[in-house]
Amino acid sequence: MTRAEAKERNRRALLDAAFQVVSRDGYRAKLDEVAERADLTTGAIYSLFGSKNGLVVALIADYLRPHYEEIEHAVPTGLDLLEAVDAFARYYRRSCDAPDVLSRLSLEITLLDMALHDPELGSQLAASIRSQENHLIALFTGRSHNGSVVTTQQAQRLTTALRALFVGLSQGVPLGLAPGADEQYFADTARALASGMSLINHDAGSS
Repeated sequence: MTRAEAKERNRRALLDAAFQVVSRDGYRAKLDEVAERADLTTGAIYSLFGSKNGLVVALIADYLRPHYEEIEHAVPTGLDLLEAVDAFARYYRRSCDAPDVLSRLSLEITLLDMALHDPELGSQLAASIRSQENHLIALFTGRSHNGSVVTTQQAQRLTTALRALFVGLSQGVPLGLAPGADEQYFADTARALASGMSLINHDAGSS
C-alpha cells in the first residue's frame, strides 16, 4: 500500500467512526473514541483534519457529496425547470425510504445542535453546505421556464427554497409527521413552489 493509499484509508476510517460517534454524542463527541473506533490515534485526526471542527466539517462534506452526485444523475439535462424540479423532488422522496434514513436524520439534528453550541463551527458548516449546493444551482441554471431561461441568481433563490422545503419534509416522513407525503406530494409541492412568480421571475441581481 502506498503512502497516499494509507492516508486515504485512515481518512475514510476516521470519517466512518466520526459518523457513529458524532451522530450519537454531538458536541460532546470525544476524539479519543473516534480514533479508537478507527484503530488510530488522535494524532491522526489532527494530522488529517487539523482539529475536531475540521473533522466535523469534513464529515458533513463527505456526507453530502454523494447525495448531490446522485441528484445530478436523477435530474438529466434537456428537462425544463418544472420537469427538473419534479425529478429532484421524486429523488428526494425516495431517499426518505433509505435503510439508513434514521441515522442520517440523527446526524442532521446533531449537527444543528453542534452549530448552536459552537458559532464558529456553525459558520464552517454553513459554508460547506453552501459549497455543495452550488451543484444544485448549476443544475437549475439555464433551464427554460415560461419562455425564458433561469439565471444563476434565480436558481440560487430556488435552491434555498427547495432545500428548506425538502429538509422539513424529509425529517417529517421518518418521524411520522408528514402523513401522505408520497412522491407525488413532494413533486406537487416543489412544482408549486417553483411556479411562484415572485421566486422565479424576480432576479436577485436586478435593481
